[in-house]
Amino acid sequence: MKPVLKLYRGYANNQELIVMGHVFKPNTIADYDFQKKSFKNARSIIRLFQVKTQPNADVYLKLDNEIIHTKTLEDGYFKFCIPIKESHTFGWKDYTVFITHNEEKIEATSSYIKPTIGKFGFISDIDDTFLISHTRNPLKKIYILLFKNVTKRKVFEDVAQHYQALQTAGRNDKKEENAFFYVSSSEWNLYGLIIQFSIIHQLPKAVLLLKNIKTSLTQLFFTGRGNHNHKFEKIKHILEFYPNLKYVLLGDDSQHDPKLYESICKIFPLHIKAVYIRQVGASKKTKTLKIIENMANLNVATCYFKSSKEAIAHSKEIGLIE
Repeated sequence: MKPVLKLYRGYANNQELIVMGHVFKPNTIADYDFQKKSFKNARSIIRLFQVKTQPNADVYLKLDNEIIHTKTLEDGYFKFCIPIKESHTFGWKDYTVFITHNEEKIEATSSYIKPTIGKFGFISDIDDTFLISHTRNPLKKIYILLFKNVTKRKVFEDVAQHYQALQTAGRNDKKEENAFFYVSSSEWNLYGLIIQFSIIHQLPKAVLLLKNIKTSLTQLFFTGRGNHNHKFEKIKHILEFYPNLKYVLLGDDSQHDPKLYESICKIFPLHIKAVYIRQVGASKKTKTLKIIENMANLNVATCYFKSSKEAIAHSKEIGLIE
């Protein structure tokens, strides 16, 4: 059997291209069907967490008639950070990576975004920000992940309408799109599920930055949990990678988003235009209200909302969307 090459969406500015992926040992990782029902869906999800990664595998990126070589890390992950020439072409572009096995080339293609020069960038959490996941109830979260296929998973009402409006915020030409990043504590194992969910619900095409891959069934039951410091580092990296944009951060109050976003606002006092925090429980949290007040004191537009209709109204009020 052949090893499996998996690519993720990348991103670029005028100086650098970043693309990434995993190499897996030969097994049955390929072609999971997230539309299977109940126990068949559970089996598909379980298999996602039984992957075996390939450390130190040779990986090759095709770029401008050049072949660039690297190797995977211990967890099978690879990342190319490549200097590029400035160009005047923008939008989503394809890139190609290949590996070799017994002198046979195994090739895969994905895409990366070079955003059209604009005003805004958008960084959103996933679970309980737009994808209803019941993070506060770990058993219910696991049950839904296992027994509800991607077509049965729910999105918050009107959230897609809000995100679609933000996608062209500040642009005269509505064919041009702002850069969207989905930064989550979900692991790379769930990349395909999240991509399919975002397509089904017409959410903006985005770069996903997820947590280190998990490779055992026991780790499935801790998906999305544990340390969230990686989200801080990834958001910080995005702001440094596109320093001339104003950012809108979108999250929820079920975990650590409010405190995380407050830290970002403090470190990047000129970068954050607005922060949106979804209220997941029955009532607003006192701690979150205090954090919201603190961010507002930093001249950040804030919205702590239950319904996405409130968030849309707020975005109109501050002139973010029409």
